[in-house]
Amino acid sequence: MRQISALATLVLSVLFALSPLFTDPFSGFESDQLPVPQVDPPIQPAGYAFAIWGLLYAWLIVSAVFGVLKRRADDGWHRARLPLIASLAIGVPWLAIANASAIWATFCIILMAIGAIAATLRAPAQDRWWFQAPVALYAGWLTAASCVSLGSTLAGYGILTGSTGWAVIGITLGLILAILVFRQRPSAPEYLGPVIWALVGIAVANGSDLWGVTLLALAGSAVLLGLAVIRAR
Repeated sequence: MRQISALATLVLSVLFALSPLFTDPFSGFESDQLPVPQVDPPIQPAGYAFAIWGLLYAWLIVSAVFGVLKRRADDGWHRARLPLIASLAIGVPWLAIANASAIWATFCIILMAIGAIAATLRAPAQDRWWFQAPVALYAGWLTAASCVSLGSTLAGYGILTGSTGWAVIGITLGLILAILVFRQRPSAPEYLGPVIWALVGIAVANGSDLWGVTLLALAGSAVLLGLAVIRAR
């Protein structure tokens, strides 16, 4: 079973990285996917922020290769691989899902985030840079992405408040989740990095157009950076 999980992690990591080649590009939900079109919603980071996927794809594959070659039968790796496999399995078709349905895309990316966070919390203490770091980065970005997707979708259905209100709610929710996860695994400051990256991206995207959202995103990134620095000391 352990060897199977190691191979499954590698196969799914490769398929996950290759999935953009087989689907239409995704840069946010199209206007016809939501009753209230979300064109550049304020909760969405600037386009450059999504370049982090290149790092995530590459590091997850490197981690999986190392796991197959050196940690095939390791109990610690096996326990953490199981939720990671679930997350990656959903991630492989996620782009196709996102191009078809905002609701299903949001539901799926939340499940992906749950699996990635569980894998981070289970990550073995040894081999930090081979397993914990890439998986924590992946989990951190999915935490941010799931809040972005949730905020965009609910704003697109006109639930409770508009896009600006959901930007504030989404940022706040992302901060709370990030802090809670980091409190459970303070030895994984890598998890906070992508959340900070996303928050700065949101601030850049909004600039002076929506100062409230921009300042909230910058304040949140400062709080998370402070937590990481305190932990490092």
